[in-house]
Amino acid sequence: MSRITVALITALSCLSTHVMAAGITGEAGAGVGYQPHDPTGSRYETRPVPYLDLDWGDVSLSTDDGLTWSAFKADGFSAGPYVNYLPGRTANGNLRGLRDVPDMGEVGGFVQYAPADFWRVFASVGQAVGGGSGQGGVVGRVGGELGYPLGGGVIGSTNLTAHFAEARQNQTFFGVSAQESQASGFKRYNAGGGLQNVALTQSFELPLAPHWSLLTSVSWIHLTGSAADSSIVRDVGQTNQGVVQAAIAYKFD
Repeated sequence: MSRITVALITALSCLSTHVMAAGITGEAGAGVGYQPHDPTGSRYETRPVPYLDLDWGDVSLSTDDGLTWSAFKADGFSAGPYVNYLPGRTANGNLRGLRDVPDMGEVGGFVQYAPADFWRVFASVGQAVGGGSGQGGVVGRVGGELGYPLGGGVIGSTNLTAHFAEARQNQTFFGVSAQESQASGFKRYNAGGGLQNVALTQSFELPLAPHWSLLTSVSWIHLTGSAADSSIVRDVGQTNQGVVQAAIAYKFD
């Protein structure tokens, strides 16, 4: 585990512990996910997945958005800085010969419009930090989320998000240098920037007992542009990928 990962996990854990002692609201739990090993979709694996959706005043901590501070709030609009976690890649198996990508942090700013609890639109721009030489870069998101009751206490939500990345960030996961090409057998490829993927997620929350819920989600991820054209994706990856997750969470009032 990289130093940047340890630092992020430590900071988030310390904050969440402090928040719990000072009037937390939201949900926290743990679960499991079946998802791609890396953004190219070279193979799938099962991973433990934390579930976080916590608020403490103007500070929030969530699995998707990371640690955010709403420094500005007015009429449903909020904006401020954030820090998040970006998983890396181990170049083994059919990725052998490529460089490993360490876990990285993402630091940037966000803006969100959420006039009601059940829907929001959002955008963010950040910088990936903590990667190896030539790794990392600028990343961005634009998306929307809608929640709705389905009866019997079941809540559904639909999220559509477009992910952007500059050339250096796309090259980190989708590019193949001359040296990597010789070692891996993948055709040399220089990735460009732009829209990297579009992700559609359908989630459900089912009540189990007072304060306890089962959360499930299914995501479809479609690679586009330079990411989809990568020689790695063409040889061993997938332009259409899926993620299935489930977690048990406790709700703080």
